[in-house]
Amino acid sequence: MSLLFEKAKLGNLELKNHVVMAPMTRSRSIGNVPGEIVATYYEQRSEAGLIITEGTSPSPNGLGYARIPGIFSKEQTEAWKVVTDKVHKKDSKIFVQLMHTGRIGHEFNLPKSAKVLAPSAIMAKGKMWTDSNGMVDHPTPKEMSKDEIQSTIQEFVLASKNAITAGFDGVELHAANGYLLEQFLHPSSNQRTDEYGGSIENRIRFILEVAKAVSDAIGKEKTGIRLSPYGAFNDLFPFEETHDEYSLLAQKLNELGIVYIHLVDHSSMGAPTVEPKTVSAIRNNFKQTLILSGGYDSERAEADLKSGNANLVAFGKPFLANPDLVTKFQKKIPLAKFDEATLYTPGEKGYIDYPLVS
Repeated sequence: MSLLFEKAKLGNLELKNHVVMAPMTRSRSIGNVPGEIVATYYEQRSEAGLIITEGTSPSPNGLGYARIPGIFSKEQTEAWKVVTDKVHKKDSKIFVQLMHTGRIGHEFNLPKSAKVLAPSAIMAKGKMWTDSNGMVDHPTPKEMSKDEIQSTIQEFVLASKNAITAGFDGVELHAANGYLLEQFLHPSSNQRTDEYGGSIENRIRFILEVAKAVSDAIGKEKTGIRLSPYGAFNDLFPFEETHDEYSLLAQKLNELGIVYIHLVDHSSMGAPTVEPKTVSAIRNNFKQTLILSGGYDSERAEADLKSGNANLVAFGKPFLANPDLVTKFQKKIPLAKFDEATLYTPGEKGYIDYPLVS
């Protein structure tokens, strides 16, 4: 038997296999509300034992990209109920990824009265898409006040409670890929001189406070986190203290007792390779479930599961054009390629029109 297709445990959940669908932004939520095609998209891919949704904002301030969903309003919460119901009917579990974009946003994408916030008023290099004005430069964000830090923590708590109301099995805090939580980790984006900046202990404080508040509110067995040490997304790059910082962060997250760390390696997309010593330190310091992702095929996943390197393995891009990815893995059917031009476009094309094997 292949371990990849056997049942797995995640906290007090039983998963039908060791396959996780990784979170991937798809920009299909018109008005920041997930509609019927979003529910169909996840239903189609519910062969995975665990689905982690696309990045979903806990706050109007976190809706940095065009057409990404939120989970801070009643309308959004009700819409997500349709998604979780369809996934659960297929015997799959689903966590919502809470992604506050922080400085990776633009007022053209945000609701009125929302603002682009970050640890420090440091603009990210690069441009981003807006439906109203096309490609625009990242703005200079507003440095978060102490009050805004505390209110943002409470937004994560409310969003997490909404997630449980919507039927999610848990939440994943997105502390990777250059978004708000990770912006606090990096000295290039966090140049604060208060207790949230400077030392490693101070830079990890915001993440730990969010994780504790969320796990206190909904349960540590329902709280996971995604990390990307050595990533190179959204103008955040490896720095001298990367290893020491992530080692300590894993230790502190272990003390909180959250259910998993989802560790992503972006080297298959051109980022630096994650240092093996850092992966080992995270694995040694964190005793709960470790999910690994980044450029996996079924053979490599099987090897890492059998060796104990990973407890679960997440697949991202293979799920785009292969909604029945698990069946294809099991039957050794060649994988279809996704259409890059429709990754972030609105509508069904390149989203829910990829054929199933059956």
